[in-house]
Amino acid sequence: MSPRSHRLPFPAIPHRVPIGAAHRHLHEMAPWVADLIIGSSTLTAVVPLPSMLPRLTTLSSCLASLPAHCTRTPTIRLLSRMATRASPTSPSPSPIGLTRLAAAPPDHRPIVVSGPSGVGKGTLYNLLFQRHPETFCLSVSHTTRAPRDGEQDGVHYHFVPMESFEDLIAKDGFVEHAKFSGNRYGTSKMTIEEQTKKGKIVLLDIEMEGVRQIKQSSISARYVFISPPSVEVLESRLRGRGTEKEENIQKRLAQAKNELEYSQIPGVHDKIIVNDDLERAYKEFEDFVYKPLES
Repeated sequence: MSPRSHRLPFPAIPHRVPIGAAHRHLHEMAPWVADLIIGSSTLTAVVPLPSMLPRLTTLSSCLASLPAHCTRTPTIRLLSRMATRASPTSPSPSPIGLTRLAAAPPDHRPIVVSGPSGVGKGTLYNLLFQRHPETFCLSVSHTTRAPRDGEQDGVHYHFVPMESFEDLIAKDGFVEHAKFSGNRYGTSKMTIEEQTKKGKIVLLDIEMEGVRQIKQSSISARYVFISPPSVEVLESRLRGRGTEKEENIQKRLAQAKNELEYSQIPGVHDKIIVNDDLERAYKEFEDFVYKPLES
């Protein structure tokens, strides 16, 4: 089994116990920890919940008894995060039963997520952010459209007047920008640079034209397309929002058909995910994000 995909718990295998006081201490108090592959910066533990809670409680006690100088390694911090999930004060487990814990994906390139409006892109990447808050961030786009109910400037979008948007275009401030339904959207270069300097992996939620522009730019990225099960299902989702006029729904459906055709061009996207089941689609999305680097 790959070191990046070990599952807990395993029976103790003494000859595989990692060397070191902290690891030896853990093995003595909770032998099932011994089969973890310790020390890799890409260590991943797939933790089934809630069946692991009793053993995670034991792990929590073990970690609490470690000397302070033994608790600073990335591996011990990962184990601490696992143990935290067993705390009675922790939030209830997500309905998606498997959670991946890792310091960071092996591939640090920005992730470009595209797909028709209403397909569920935001639901998928927000789940990723909830599970890995220290690792990923969303590139907040600029737009000239008015905010929808509940949207906050600087959180969902940077809402700017047309004059400011055009000024950024003139200054070559966007890595991509496009016009959709009479409004302008764009991803600023500064936003990506600032988050990358903070050690974050940036995720971009953009339209088809933006994908084309980024592919022609100097940015090396990974491309994921989220597809609906069918155009009919997508239409039902759009109408279910209750926020769109009929004219806008028809425009979005027409755009969706163009995007679906574009997604079928070989080499455009690295991964296509059909969002017909949230749990399955999320697992497929997370597996792609944490995919090992190809040699």
